[in-house]
Amino acid sequence: MVNFNRRQTLGMLGAATATGLAAPAIAQNKKIVVGALRFTSHAASFIAVERNYFADAGLDVELRFFQAAQPMAVAIASGDVDYAVTAISGGLISLADKGAIKVIGGGLSEEPGIDGQKILASDAAFQAGMTSPADMDGKKFGMSTAGSSFHYMGSKVAEAEGIELSFTPLQKVGAIIGALKSGQIDAWSIVPHIAKPLAGSGAVHIIGNISDYLPNYQVTTVFTSTDNAENQRDQTAAFLEGFGKGVSDYNSTMIENAEGQEGVDRMVELIHKYVYTDQPLEKASTSIINGTMRLNEGAKLNLASIRDQLEWFQSEGLVDGGIGMDTLVDTSYVETYEA
Repeated sequence: MVNFNRRQTLGMLGAATATGLAAPAIAQNKKIVVGALRFTSHAASFIAVERNYFADAGLDVELRFFQAAQPMAVAIASGDVDYAVTAISGGLISLADKGAIKVIGGGLSEEPGIDGQKILASDAAFQAGMTSPADMDGKKFGMSTAGSSFHYMGSKVAEAEGIELSFTPLQKVGAIIGALKSGQIDAWSIVPHIAKPLAGSGAVHIIGNISDYLPNYQVTTVFTSTDNAENQRDQTAAFLEGFGKGVSDYNSTMIENAEGQEGVDRMVELIHKYVYTDQPLEKASTSIINGTMRLNEGAKLNLASIRDQLEWFQSEGLVDGGIGMDTLVDTSYVETYEA
């Protein structure tokens, strides 16, 4: 596994020749606010807090929790939150177009061979014959808002299958789950730590995988305000340093099983402080383990996926057609790649 090494840190600071520099020069205990969802996929931030990786980088981090991606983007733009991890949305792109925010790294990715986001059917739709994504023609597909990642994923599946979907905005994940279980909507897509318990209850059914349609989908990104990206480079590099160590710990333990079952148990107990907190650890652990998906080492960023998402939002008229990748993404902080 790869932590932020000396070369990467220097690169993020734009100082490739400064071989004597070991870490970002920021005031110790610099207070920042980091936005998150109570999802297993946000574990890197939780680990970096619990294992003092942010503190070691000179940051005093307050985690602030949200229920959807769009409000988090607005909070970054307003300065209420300094850094966050969330999916690309129409709202995020529009705020970038206004000069308010920048994507600076990658979070969660779909990866062939690793269990990822599932396509779900309500029990009513499943019993009526909707047993695969190809059967969703004309069906109601849940999403938080127009221009959300759910909207993007559903549209990409529909395009690949040559079908039409009716998208139903329900604002919050909890409301979407309720609508799916009650049969008010027919289908949805979501990360495995939510999808598998729902399917296990019998209230919904897994009928496909997003990775079959978007095999290298950059599901979430790390982003910040344009001011932080441009004028707080040491602070931003320090955040990415701590975050990256959390990523490496998570992947090593949960994907590579480098510490065996004891390591998995410790990691699940740590994550449980933030995810499924209303359930006892014994019950929550299965869902947390079910949510295991690889996080991008070093917060590296898949530009091909980001470009595809931007072009889709533009093709749907959800964001301005003139927005370029340089408006949305600051590539100076992390390794980027095309896949």
